[in-house]
Amino acid sequence: MTENAQFSPDTAARRRFLALCTLAVAGIIAVQAIVLHLLGQPAICSCGYIAWWYPESSGPQTSQHIADWYSFSHLLHGLIFYFLFWLLAPRASFGTRLILAVALEAGWEIAENTPMVIDRYRQTALAQGYFGDSIVNSLSDTLAAVIGFFLARAWPVWMSVLVVVAVELVLAYAIRDNLTLNILQLIHPVDAVSRWQTGG
Repeated sequence: MTENAQFSPDTAARRRFLALCTLAVAGIIAVQAIVLHLLGQPAICSCGYIAWWYPESSGPQTSQHIADWYSFSHLLHGLIFYFLFWLLAPRASFGTRLILAVALEAGWEIAENTPMVIDRYRQTALAQGYFGDSIVNSLSDTLAAVIGFFLARAWPVWMSVLVVVAVELVLAYAIRDNLTLNILQLIHPVDAVSRWQTGG
């Protein structure tokens, strides 16, 4: 590639757009952290330390560390958002779709840490002691969605579908919960599902 081609107007424009996309994503994540702080969510676990992985699905430190079983559900968010915005905005650039996906994920992270949604979660079988996410955990969930978004771009459609199904089945087996059940129990709790989740 010649020196002139390296610094062509098209290349410069792409770099500017990439920089703008990066700033937009960083800005959305910063707003997410600020709003969660204003909502009263702790920066880190009240236990006083940050773990890379918390193995219990409904323990006192669930949603307080960097990753737990529910991090996989947020990875699926990214896969799903990629195809959602591919369908809704087929002419939009990847960067634009990424910004939309991060905004949607951040919006959900904020919404699920509002008192109304926290109280709604507490009515489900597996989240009776739930009091929201730490800011570290919430930002990690958004990062997991971003990773899923990039994976969806790299993988063929069948691979993304296979991963979604496999993760849902593994989570259902391992913790008796997954993205599908989480949404179902949040919107319209089913007694039979609640009994199964609690081992009844």
